[in-house]
Amino acid sequence: MEVSKSEHRHFVIYKPDGYLSQFKSHDSKQQSKKFLGSLHDFPEGIMAIGRLDEKSEGLLLLTTDGKMSDFVNSRKVEKEYYAQVDGNISEEAIQLLKEGVEIGFDGKKYQTRPCKAFKLKEVPDLPKRSKKIRDDRHGPTSWLSITLTEGKFRQVRKMTSAVGFPTLRLVRVRVGSIRLSAAMPGDVVEVRAFF
Repeated sequence: MEVSKSEHRHFVIYKPDGYLSQFKSHDSKQQSKKFLGSLHDFPEGIMAIGRLDEKSEGLLLLTTDGKMSDFVNSRKVEKEYYAQVDGNISEEAIQLLKEGVEIGFDGKKYQTRPCKAFKLKEVPDLPKRSKKIRDDRHGPTSWLSITLTEGKFRQVRKMTSAVGFPTLRLVRVRVGSIRLSAAMPGDVVEVRAFF
Protein backbone atom coordinates (compact mmCIF):
# COMPACT_ATOMS: atom_id res chain seq x y z
CA MET A 1 0.00 0.00 0.00
CA GLU A 2 1.45 3.37 -1.00
CA VAL A 3 1.33 6.16 1.57
CA SER A 4 -0.03 9.48 0.32
CA LYS A 5 2.04 12.63 0.73
CA SER A 6 -0.28 13.92 3.45
CA GLU A 7 0.19 10.72 5.48
CA HIS A 8 3.97 10.98 5.61
CA ARG A 9 5.46 12.03 8.93
CA HIS A 10 8.41 14.35 9.44
CA PHE A 11 10.52 15.10 12.51
CA VAL A 12 13.24 17.56 13.45
CA ILE A 13 15.67 16.29 16.07
CA TYR A 14 18.74 17.61 17.86
CA LYS A 15 20.92 14.50 17.66
CA PRO A 16 23.10 14.37 20.76
CA ASP A 17 26.75 13.41 20.48
CA GLY A 18 27.29 9.74 21.27
CA TYR A 19 24.25 8.55 19.29
CA LEU A 20 24.23 6.70 15.98
CA SER A 21 21.99 8.11 13.21
CA GLN A 22 19.94 4.92 13.11
CA PHE A 23 17.03 3.65 15.15
CA LYS A 24 18.20 0.22 16.30
CA SER A 25 20.62 -2.52 15.35
CA HIS A 26 20.59 -6.29 15.43
CA ASP A 27 24.40 -6.35 15.25
CA SER A 28 25.71 -7.83 18.51
CA LYS A 29 28.77 -5.55 18.31
CA GLN A 30 26.52 -2.46 18.49
CA GLN A 31 24.32 -3.42 21.44
CA SER A 32 26.18 -1.02 23.76
CA LYS A 33 25.60 1.91 21.36
CA LYS A 34 22.93 4.60 21.69
CA PHE A 35 20.30 4.84 18.94
CA LEU A 36 17.75 7.49 17.90
CA GLY A 37 14.94 5.04 18.63
CA SER A 38 15.59 5.46 22.36
CA LEU A 39 14.76 9.20 22.16
CA HIS A 40 11.21 8.93 20.83
CA ASP A 41 8.58 6.44 19.66
CA PHE A 42 9.06 6.95 15.93
CA PRO A 43 6.64 5.51 13.32
CA GLU A 44 7.42 2.48 11.19
CA GLY A 45 9.39 3.32 8.04
CA ILE A 46 11.16 6.36 9.51
CA MET A 47 14.58 7.24 8.06
CA ALA A 48 17.26 9.80 8.81
CA ILE A 49 17.86 12.26 5.97
CA GLY A 50 21.63 12.23 5.77
CA ARG A 51 23.57 11.17 8.80
CA LEU A 52 25.72 12.61 11.52
CA ASP A 53 28.51 10.40 12.81
CA GLU A 54 28.50 9.21 16.42
CA LYS A 55 30.70 12.06 17.69
CA SER A 56 28.80 14.77 15.78
CA GLU A 57 25.63 16.45 16.95
CA GLY A 58 22.93 18.83 15.83
CA LEU A 59 20.10 19.11 13.37
CA LEU A 60 18.87 15.87 11.85
CA LEU A 61 15.72 15.56 9.75
CA LEU A 62 13.69 12.34 9.86
CA THR A 63 10.93 11.32 7.48
CA THR A 64 8.85 8.46 6.17
CA ASP A 65 8.98 10.05 2.68
CA GLY A 66 11.78 8.66 0.48
CA LYS A 67 11.28 11.39 -2.15
CA MET A 68 11.76 14.07 0.50
CA SER A 69 14.92 12.31 1.67
CA ASP A 70 16.28 12.24 -1.89
CA PHE A 71 15.53 15.96 -2.35
CA VAL A 72 17.21 17.05 0.90
CA ASN A 73 20.25 14.87 0.14
CA SER A 74 20.54 16.42 -3.33
CA ARG A 75 22.94 19.25 -4.09
CA LYS A 76 20.01 21.67 -4.09
CA VAL A 77 19.83 21.90 -0.29
CA GLU A 78 22.57 23.54 1.80
CA LYS A 79 23.77 22.02 5.07
CA GLU A 80 25.57 24.36 7.49
CA TYR A 81 27.90 23.16 10.23
CA TYR A 82 29.72 24.86 13.09
CA ALA A 83 33.11 23.26 13.64
CA GLN A 84 35.37 23.86 16.61
CA VAL A 85 38.89 23.21 15.36
CA ASP A 86 42.25 22.68 16.99
CA GLY A 87 44.24 25.91 16.64
CA ASN A 88 43.48 29.44 15.50
CA ILE A 89 42.37 28.79 11.92
CA SER A 90 44.02 31.01 9.31
CA GLU A 91 42.41 32.91 6.46
CA GLU A 92 44.55 30.83 4.07
CA ALA A 93 43.05 27.61 5.44
CA ILE A 94 39.53 29.02 5.16
CA GLN A 95 40.21 30.02 1.54
CA LEU A 96 41.38 26.46 0.77
CA LEU A 97 38.16 25.09 2.30
CA LYS A 98 36.10 27.48 0.14
CA GLU A 99 37.88 26.39 -3.04
CA GLY A 100 37.68 22.65 -2.24
CA VAL A 101 40.29 20.29 -0.82
CA GLU A 102 41.35 16.74 -1.55
CA ILE A 103 40.15 14.16 0.98
CA GLY A 104 40.04 10.39 1.09
CA PHE A 105 36.70 8.71 0.45
CA ASP A 106 36.09 4.97 -0.13
CA GLY A 107 39.82 4.39 -0.50
CA LYS A 108 40.13 6.99 -3.27
CA LYS A 109 41.04 10.66 -3.43
CA TYR A 110 38.07 13.03 -3.67
CA GLN A 111 38.09 16.78 -4.45
CA THR A 112 35.39 18.54 -2.44
CA ARG A 113 33.15 21.02 -4.20
CA PRO A 114 33.54 24.75 -3.52
CA CYS A 115 31.67 25.75 -0.37
CA LYS A 116 30.99 28.67 1.94
CA ALA A 117 33.28 28.98 4.96
CA PHE A 118 34.14 31.71 7.45
CA LYS A 119 35.54 32.06 10.94
CA LEU A 120 32.95 32.81 13.63
CA LYS A 121 33.73 35.99 15.60
CA GLU A 122 32.33 34.53 18.82
CA VAL A 123 31.94 31.08 20.31
CA PRO A 124 28.43 29.92 19.32
CA ASP A 125 25.83 29.53 22.06
CA LEU A 126 25.47 25.74 22.03
CA PRO A 127 24.47 23.28 24.76
CA LYS A 128 27.26 21.57 26.67
CA ARG A 129 28.31 18.19 25.32
CA SER A 130 27.84 14.99 27.28
CA LYS A 131 31.57 14.32 26.81
CA LYS A 132 33.83 17.28 27.44
CA ILE A 133 36.10 18.59 24.68
CA ARG A 134 39.53 19.77 25.66
CA ASP A 135 39.70 23.44 26.54
CA ASP A 136 42.04 26.32 25.74
CA ARG A 137 44.52 25.26 28.46
CA HIS A 138 45.76 22.73 25.88
CA GLY A 139 46.16 25.33 23.14
CA PRO A 140 43.82 27.67 21.25
CA THR A 141 40.72 26.56 19.39
CA SER A 142 38.54 28.44 16.93
CA TRP A 143 35.07 28.07 15.44
CA LEU A 144 34.05 28.26 11.83
CA SER A 145 30.92 27.91 9.74
CA ILE A 146 31.05 25.57 6.75
CA THR A 147 28.10 25.29 4.35
CA LEU A 148 28.06 22.35 1.94
CA THR A 149 25.75 21.06 -0.78
CA GLU A 150 27.28 17.58 -0.61
CA GLY A 151 27.77 15.17 2.24
CA LYS A 152 30.46 12.54 1.98
CA PHE A 153 31.26 10.35 4.99
CA ARG A 154 32.87 12.51 7.73
CA GLN A 155 33.45 15.21 5.10
CA VAL A 156 33.74 18.29 7.33
CA ARG A 157 36.15 16.52 9.68
CA LYS A 158 38.28 15.37 6.74
CA MET A 159 38.23 18.85 5.19
CA THR A 160 39.41 20.71 8.30
CA SER A 161 42.07 18.07 8.90
CA ALA A 162 43.27 18.43 5.29
CA VAL A 163 44.02 22.13 5.92
CA GLY A 164 45.79 21.44 9.21
CA PHE A 165 43.02 22.21 11.73
CA PRO A 166 41.38 18.98 12.98
CA THR A 167 37.77 19.21 14.13
CA LEU A 168 37.18 18.83 17.86
CA ARG A 169 33.41 19.41 17.89
CA LEU A 170 30.98 19.37 14.96
CA VAL A 171 27.39 20.63 15.07
CA ARG A 172 24.99 20.77 12.11
CA VAL A 173 23.03 23.98 12.63
CA ARG A 174 21.00 24.29 9.42
CA VAL A 175 19.49 22.22 6.60
CA GLY A 176 17.99 24.43 3.90
CA SER A 177 15.83 26.98 5.76
CA ILE A 178 15.47 24.82 8.90
CA ARG A 179 17.66 25.96 11.79
CA LEU A 180 18.64 24.28 15.04
CA SER A 181 17.51 27.37 17.04
CA ALA A 182 17.06 26.86 20.79
CA ALA A 183 16.71 23.08 20.76
CA MET A 184 18.52 20.94 23.31
CA PRO A 185 20.22 17.59 22.61
CA GLY A 186 17.59 14.86 22.38
CA ASP A 187 14.70 17.23 21.56
CA VAL A 188 12.32 15.80 18.94
CA VAL A 189 9.60 17.86 17.21
CA GLU A 190 7.10 16.53 14.68
CA VAL A 191 6.45 18.98 11.83
CA ARG A 192 3.88 19.04 9.03
CA ALA A 193 6.50 19.52 6.29
CA PHE A 194 10.11 20.57 5.90
CA PHE A 195 9.88 22.88 2.88
